[in-house]
Amino acid sequence: MERLATTPFGGARMRADIFSLQAAIARRQQVLKKGEGNDETGSADKWQLLRALTEARDAYGLSDRTLCVLEALTSFHGERVLDGRNPIIVFPSNTELSLRARGMSPATLRRHLALLVEAGLIMRRDSANGKRFCRRDDNGAVESAFGFDLAPLALLAGEIHAHAEIARARAKAVQALRMEITLHLRDIAKTIQAAHMEQRSGPWTDFAEQLAALSGRISRAADMDGLHLRRDALLLLRNSVEKTYLESLSEQEMSANESDFERHIQDSNIEYKSESIAPEKSTAKIVPDQRHALSETKEMQLSLKQFLQACPDLSAYNRDTIRSWNDVAHTADFVRGMLGISPEAWGKARRAMGELGAAVTVAAILQRGTDIRSPGGYLRNLTGKAETGRFSVYPMIRALCSDRQRGNILQ
Repeated sequence: MERLATTPFGGARMRADIFSLQAAIARRQQVLKKGEGNDETGSADKWQLLRALTEARDAYGLSDRTLCVLEALTSFHGERVLDGRNPIIVFPSNTELSLRARGMSPATLRRHLALLVEAGLIMRRDSANGKRFCRRDDNGAVESAFGFDLAPLALLAGEIHAHAEIARARAKAVQALRMEITLHLRDIAKTIQAAHMEQRSGPWTDFAEQLAALSGRISRAADMDGLHLRRDALLLLRNSVEKTYLESLSEQEMSANESDFERHIQDSNIEYKSESIAPEKSTAKIVPDQRHALSETKEMQLSLKQFLQACPDLSAYNRDTIRSWNDVAHTADFVRGMLGISPEAWGKARRAMGELGAAVTVAAILQRGTDIRSPGGYLRNLTGKAETGRFSVYPMIRALCSDRQRGNILQ
């Protein structure tokens, strides 16, 4: 009968979870040796695995010091690849293990080794006297060894990499939320400041108090739920602040603000080069990705290359290179939240302009940067014009292209 488990040395008790883990490892090793593990190989690059485990450490309840001990243990295995189909026993002395663990004390080492065993990442293979050593044959090959078995770590490679992927996605989402919160805080504060300086009518003191309650340093340990609650509260406050500010504008001021962009478009009189946007009658039609076709009420006459030349800033908010109009739509949907454009305003714009038309408009607003004080209010105004057939995205893109040719937009 093949040995399934070894009991711990000394006064340590043999527990059910230890026995179950050792039995499960033995069964998996037998399956892999028979080639019945589907796509599993039972092996992994130890340095890549340690990196993934560092990212996924919260899933296993590991601290940086516990990971340091595990890294020290794996360094005693000479091969870069951990092959979990067989025991991978390392047998360092306490002195050597302490040195490779940055001088960690024996008591601290024992505590972190116990945590690694509890997490199921290593197993003890204790000798009769508790010493760690190996016996070699006449040719120098290891016959038997006692110490710590790294096979469980190798066999958990798939699970560890999956947890690491989840952790990376969460970190990316947290980063995006933190950035969005920071932008909302800045934009709300500057709008309130402008209203005070311009002596606009409205409950600006109340708005300032609400902003103060939502301000403050964003903790690095903040959870997703807390960040979402803070972002949503800021978004509601921003919508109220922008609405109040817009309502305080006189008809003359509103007309002037709305026409700034359009006046620039009408005054633009440029010669189109081969790489710039040509007149509508000679431009190519957009052909959306057929697998993710976007429903449009009108065919747009603008190439993706021309669009990206006019609105390069949008690419900075896409994880990969923008390769299709579908990528443009998804990226614009993300960017509109950062610009403070509410879901309601975004939905109305998409219905009035079409999904691509709304995406191109948001990209153009992003490209104009601080020229547009209230992106949400500006988009709502353009949406109203689009609903009555008085708005087209082409003049906006032409104007942006003209600015880039003249070097007026900082890149």
